[in-house]
Amino acid sequence: MKKVVVFGAGMVGSAMALDLSKDYIITSVDFNEQNLQKLNENNINTIVSDFTDCEKIKDIASQNDLIIGAVPGFLGFNFLKEIISTGKNIVDISFFPEEPFLLDELAKHNNVTAVVDCGVAPGMSNLILGYHNKRMTVEDFICYVGGLPVERVQPFEYKAPFSPIDVIEEYTRPARIVIDGKIVIKEPLSDSEFLEFAHIGTLEAFNTDGLRSLIETMKIPNMKEKTLRYPGHIDKIKFLKQSGFFSEKEIIINNQKIRPIDLTAKILIDKWKLGKEEEEFTVMRIYVEGFVNKKLEMYQYDLFDKYDAVTKISSMARTTGYTATAVANLLLQGKFDRKGIIPPEFIGEDENCFNSILSYLTERNVIYRLKKY
Repeated sequence: MKKVVVFGAGMVGSAMALDLSKDYIITSVDFNEQNLQKLNENNINTIVSDFTDCEKIKDIASQNDLIIGAVPGFLGFNFLKEIISTGKNIVDISFFPEEPFLLDELAKHNNVTAVVDCGVAPGMSNLILGYHNKRMTVEDFICYVGGLPVERVQPFEYKAPFSPIDVIEEYTRPARIVIDGKIVIKEPLSDSEFLEFAHIGTLEAFNTDGLRSLIETMKIPNMKEKTLRYPGHIDKIKFLKQSGFFSEKEIIINNQKIRPIDLTAKILIDKWKLGKEEEEFTVMRIYVEGFVNKKLEMYQYDLFDKYDAVTKISSMARTTGYTATAVANLLLQGKFDRKGIIPPEFIGEDENCFNSILSYLTERNVIYRLKKY
């Protein structure tokens, strides 16, 4: 039986470990022993380790057939680089700010398949676009996506399934979109619009830098990704941002240097932390429009997924994690072996791989509903 190691035992990492443990020998690695306790109870091997301990990380990786990366975004790039140097294939969900293709030559040199950004968005959104781009002339692509709590608690009406510092990064990093074939830089939180969703009601969408690899790999005239929140959330975030709470410039308080963004993240970690067994949902809507044999066609994909009260696994962990484990299965079964840095759109180009991932997700009740116009 093949062996897989999952680095990171947070909400998503633990869900991936549990999912893969049905078919493989799983080891979970985290610096937090408490995160590993639940996995120990499910007969998953666990190791306590700091993700910055490069030698230990490489030693653990070398003893496994496949690596799953679920470390915090600010550690993601260097972690990925270390794993690639071991010659082991990896499926990674870290949303790191660095350019992943900087590691492409290293991955090819080490004969490694390194799938990056393999979550829900980026991730499944890329897979969908990659599939259609191979089969039609795509003119427009837009992805709306968000994860939200069912219970709306003021002032933010938001809970984060991951570190607040990673969420703040989405609110501060300039958003790259594509208009008429040119990259346009937009302010994050800009161009707000309201959309209606069944089972939810009205949500507000705004620009974030979610296209990532698609800007380089897809030659499509118009592309953008927007994040979804409850109406009013944007104004509160803008207030914090404009007031300096997201500043990375150190200030001195009581003779101690501190970055305002670190203080903000520390304060928000409790306010934004999902409660144990708290209900939340993931919503995504994707539009792909273009021409098939000179005929205009549009495809709409809708996802609405809720917290699973039976397994006690959050929707964000399910929609993000199971996309990654679906791809991990493809690699472990030898159904995809392209080498280098592999964004999900490369996998979506293969019809068998694309359908296999959709089937894998459907089996876990993560369902993408398709409408064709």
